Amino acid sequence: MASENFDQSQPMAASVKILIAGGFGVGKTTMVGALSEITPLRTEELITELSAGVDDLRGVEGKTTTTVALDFGRITIDPNLVLYLFGTPGQDRFWFLWDELARGALGAVVLADTRRLEGSFAAIDFFERRGVAFTVAVNCFEGAPLYTPVEVREALDLDEQIPVLLCDARDRASAKNVLMTLVEYLITRAAATPVGS
Repeated sequence: MASENFDQSQPMAASVKILIAGGFGVGKTTMVGALSEITPLRTEELITELSAGVDDLRGVEGKTTTTVALDFGRITIDPNLVLYLFGTPGQDRFWFLWDELARGALGAVVLADTRRLEGSFAAIDFFERRGVAFTVAVNCFEGAPLYTPVEVREALDLDEQIPVLLCDARDRASAKNVLMTLVEYLITRAAATPVGS
């Protein structure tokens, strides 16, 4: 029996729920796929003419699929820490799913696209209102205007302590750096929070 082989002397790894969020077409599905050590669950569907006038495709005219529920992946940071990644849908019509996805999340990555930076405000507001710690990661698309993290922080009117970094959501090392920055930020916040707060 499998349970007979379970070594109870070994500590269980802590599991942490992390959201990968942001506006439509910023690379959430791509980031979850780049990070996940398992085949990621994707709920992508083809964009059809029925979405015309509903989904804003400005800046992502070549996009042919869209997430209609969530993306899911897993990454083991070390033997004691496993991150479960939940990618949110980006279209306004699927916002009702965000509350459920955010339940139990320890932190979030807000992916941003400098071609459509205004698409980041809704995700930032969502996490600020719920007190969920987040980092902002600018997915550096080819041909997109390149700004420094300081310029992005100012444009998004973010508090100084919220990490802002540049990344390539397609690249595992770059995406993992985003996650590690978030984990370090979560640890720093936890250490600064008085016990009983």
